[in-house]
Amino acid sequence: MIIGLTGSIATGKSTIAGELIRLGYTVIDADQSARKVVEPGEEAHQKIRETFGEEVFTEDGTLDRPKLGEIIFNDEQKRSQLNQIVHPAVRADMLSQKDQAFAAGKHTVFLDIPLLFESELQWMVEKILVVYAPPHIQKERLMKRNSFTEQEAESRIASQISVEKKREQADAVIDNSGTIDQSYDQLQQLIKEWELTP
Repeated sequence: MIIGLTGSIATGKSTIAGELIRLGYTVIDADQSARKVVEPGEEAHQKIRETFGEEVFTEDGTLDRPKLGEIIFNDEQKRSQLNQIVHPAVRADMLSQKDQAFAAGKHTVFLDIPLLFESELQWMVEKILVVYAPPHIQKERLMKRNSFTEQEAESRIASQISVEKKREQADAVIDNSGTIDQSYDQLQQLIKEWELTP
């Protein structure tokens, strides 16, 4: 089974992903794929160089993320250009890892995709698990974790589809607003319910 694991910023998705890995499940991380596909020698790396020029690379040829971030943060068209290069490469990398996992005899693969709904990638998975925390907890965690002001935290949360909307579209939800143990209990319950084996 292919399960999409998602949530919103500071809802605790990484905590659940970490526990799944500890339990022996395959978790394929979209963020890791996104880093991998822009490494020197990769096709996306070359396309970024052609599109954005040398100034978004450091001297050793790696991507200068802060510099690229500045460019795309303020320019919708440039952000769209970057997404058109990176997103297909990330999807291809994740699907290839998924095929390898099944070929190696795995039964369940989790695709950890933070922007699953925003990028409309529901087609890649059979079921969707949303890690949920109410917005006021998201805000508290963000301010504490990233030393954001209230306004910074709110704008980060607002840049994604609301966690309430995601919850409505999920096949299952882990409410991560309590203790970690409570979240792990919900995960164990779900594993039983869906009869998941690694």
